Amino acid sequence: MFETISKKFQEVTRKLFSPAHLTEKNIEQGLQEIRTALLDADVNYKVAKDFIDKIKTKAVGVEVLKSISPAQQIVKIVYDELKDLMGPVDHSIHTSTGSVTVIMMVGLQGSGKTTTCAKFARYLREKHSYKPLLVAADIQRPAAIEQLTILGQSLEIPVFSNPALTPPKICQESLRYAKEKGNDLVILDTAGRLHIDEELMKEVGYIKALAKPDNIFLVTDAMTGQDAVNSAQEFNARLDIDGVILTKLDGDARGGAALSIKAVTGKPIKFIGVGEKLDKLEEFHPERMASRILGMGDVVSLVEKAQAVINEEEALEMQQKLLDASFTLQDFLNQFQMIKKMGNIQDLLGMLPGGLGVQFQNMPIQDKEFAKVEAIISSMTLEERKNPDVLDGRRRIRVAKGSGTSIEQVNHLLKQFREMRNMMRNLGSGRMGGMLGSMLGKIPGMGEFLNPHNSSAQNQKRRT
Repeated sequence: MFETISKKFQEVTRKLFSPAHLTEKNIEQGLQEIRTALLDADVNYKVAKDFIDKIKTKAVGVEVLKSISPAQQIVKIVYDELKDLMGPVDHSIHTSTGSVTVIMMVGLQGSGKTTTCAKFARYLREKHSYKPLLVAADIQRPAAIEQLTILGQSLEIPVFSNPALTPPKICQESLRYAKEKGNDLVILDTAGRLHIDEELMKEVGYIKALAKPDNIFLVTDAMTGQDAVNSAQEFNARLDIDGVILTKLDGDARGGAALSIKAVTGKPIKFIGVGEKLDKLEEFHPERMASRILGMGDVVSLVEKAQAVINEEEALEMQQKLLDASFTLQDFLNQFQMIKKMGNIQDLLGMLPGGLGVQFQNMPIQDKEFAKVEAIISSMTLEERKNPDVLDGRRRIRVAKGSGTSIEQVNHLLKQFREMRNMMRNLGSGRMGGMLGSMLGKIPGMGEFLNPHNSSAQNQKRRT
């Protein structure tokens, strides 16, 4: 997430803001490189200029120059400005004074709007106990109605459609249908359109007039950079949107949209899509995003993800197993599967603070490596998982064949597991912040489980 701009920001702060005494000259040089990084990320030119001017005004002053740690002071200023640039954000939605709250989704073609409608319906049902109704008002794109219907079925959320009507009438009829069926939330999936298409822009205006939505959200693709900002400007001018949902942040988004939209339109990014699955919609927190961009990690989000999948009693039990070295391969498999539910491993590692996230994200961690580890353990009997010492040569051959791996890989996994168990017994759980920290602390070396040919120098680098 914003890997390129994050690397550049961290390089600048490390290289230019490290002297014991800051001067106008090295501050100016550092800010020039930050400005270049912003423009490379497709941040709006005026936004980038204003951003740099604000930092310079705060940085070139007596308070900073007399600071005990000037570099940290500069980073703090940059962090505050990044946070202010993207926020503040209120994640609440406007509720209707009547019986049904209406949310209207608009956006360009290909922004992921239909899938986002389903994600948002799921989010509001889980978070606020709504009874949502999805409305297929996109009759422009082939299979759009079918796509929304399939998504609704997978979530057990009803979908209203009537392709014989015009989109404005479909939306109007859906409100009557929702009241009859007892749904208290309606999400309108309107057709994706180019903001220069006057006829289609008029159509969303008609839909707004008939359906009277309580909330209008623009769904926009984070990959499009400045184009996303331009479309946000146009949609906001026509519809007075309430906020933006930024999609595809799990890809190689440059960051231009996230850093520009609020400043240009005055409307914040409220939610972000971080994956294709229907549970991959999150609230957008400017302070957390600023922290990640500057390499400070995002521990709050990491803990929230952990709390969603890890039971506290199980965590305490696992902590005790780690302390007394009774941790088994079965335990490892169970915890590994829990961590997988939290999301992409690379993204999770990127949330670690103190520069660790940046280091781990640069490691060649592949999903197929994790799959092989899981396959090896799954090919063992329950007895073998609980007591790996019973795995003699014959059994290891069977496990290798059953998992589609080599005996060498099986042997290396067992060796690494024993080393990890010994390490956990010696260190305990406090050093890495409990059971989850201990597990995540070892995950970056997962490649070592599967590649016994790694050089000792590479292994030492990873441990460092």
